[in-house]
Amino acid sequence: MLKYLDDPDETPESGNENDDVTAQPSDAYISEDDVSDDFDDRTLPVEVDPQDMDSVLKQKIVGLERRISYLERIVKVGHMLNSVLSLEPLLQIIVQSATELTDTEACSIMLIDKNTGELRFSESTGGLTDALRELIIPLDGSIGGWVVRQARPLLIRDVKSDPRWHDNVDEALDFETRSILGVPLQVRNKVIGVLEVVNKNGDEGFNEDDIQIATTLAAQAAIAIENARLLDELQQAYRDLSEVDQLKNDFVSIASHELRTPLSVILGYATFLKDNVSGQASEQLEIVLSSAMKLRSLIDDMVNVRHIQAEEIELSRSIFSLKQLVVDLIDEFSDIISGKNLILTKKFVPDNSPLNIDADRQKVYLILANLISNAIKFTPEKGRIHINLELKGHKYWLNVIDTGIGIASEDYERIFDQFYQVEPPLTRKYQGMGLGLAITKGMVEIHKGRVWVESVVGKGSNFVVVLPSAPDVQDT
Repeated sequence: MLKYLDDPDETPESGNENDDVTAQPSDAYISEDDVSDDFDDRTLPVEVDPQDMDSVLKQKIVGLERRISYLERIVKVGHMLNSVLSLEPLLQIIVQSATELTDTEACSIMLIDKNTGELRFSESTGGLTDALRELIIPLDGSIGGWVVRQARPLLIRDVKSDPRWHDNVDEALDFETRSILGVPLQVRNKVIGVLEVVNKNGDEGFNEDDIQIATTLAAQAAIAIENARLLDELQQAYRDLSEVDQLKNDFVSIASHELRTPLSVILGYATFLKDNVSGQASEQLEIVLSSAMKLRSLIDDMVNVRHIQAEEIELSRSIFSLKQLVVDLIDEFSDIISGKNLILTKKFVPDNSPLNIDADRQKVYLILANLISNAIKFTPEKGRIHINLELKGHKYWLNVIDTGIGIASEDYERIFDQFYQVEPPLTRKYQGMGLGLAITKGMVEIHKGRVWVESVVGKGSNFVVVLPSAPDVQDT
């Protein structure tokens, strides 16, 4: 009776004598009856004629050379599989290699669908037809299903006498299957599919070498298939993220455009009414104007972010005093600073210089305004803020230092991402859309500068900006 490779003493569950994985031959020994009495029952090897021995050795050498040749080809196939990252061409290489190495007429690969758990054809010799692609191989009562369930090779020398064979596969391929060898595609003790080689060429049929070759190839193929699948999933995830990102950009573009017109009307009428009324109505209109200005600022932020992403920003350079810009901004925020009883100090090095810079004034204004606004927002009442501006060589070093809530080290990079909030979105204490630092980073980098943060939670933060003093200054 025919046996399975991994357990030569076990009878197949089906009891079908066509199930076969050839067992390894055992060494031959003679009995005591063939030995002289002088040797006292000791067992000795059979004496072999030198010519017969030579013939046996030649056969063994030929067999070893054949196996070495197979192994060399499998190694080459392994290198080839590792170099192919796309699933479809990878499956084609596996099918072609399997038929060549086992000297068979055809090969097919069936993979388990990760979503449905169904076993389906993924590749076949001559290509995957629509009819074959639509076939679902049952895990119970089929050859492929048996290999998946048992996670062992299965050899059937006459498929027509095996009840697990379904001729609808042959009908779909317009092919006649006579014998079949199926081996599991297994990764980390998990079967992901089945590799089947069909119809051994020649009269001898499948042998032990075919089983070992198919099993070894299947082990390499399974890892390559799983890696290709993971890569496909990763690439699809990136495509999905890109689509989501594009939808977000489109929304920001449309929303900012559509909001600008009605907002301009509100600002115009509110300003007109405020100039023509007095008393309580004037105070209420002041609140309307303040809210409308905040909304316009948010819209401007969204537009700036979109332009930074699309790399559509152009610099309108001019030479201006960076020192004076800092002073103007401090005056602009003076009411908020005094309202929170904050202490703000500043230092310029050298102090007797205007500290001129060749840059886009409006964009540098956004850099400074966002950093100072953040320092004010996250510093509690009676806290301190210090602004230090120093010319070192041909670069300006700007420090905005506060005694605020601080930032955890794991958030140092993420705070410059769009819409990122350190606080939970539903329970956050501080207002804002999380665009200020993203805009700051974008504007700094457009000027070939750098920005980073140094912080201690509960102690405060130090935002550092380095800007070239002129466009021809290299960023080193």
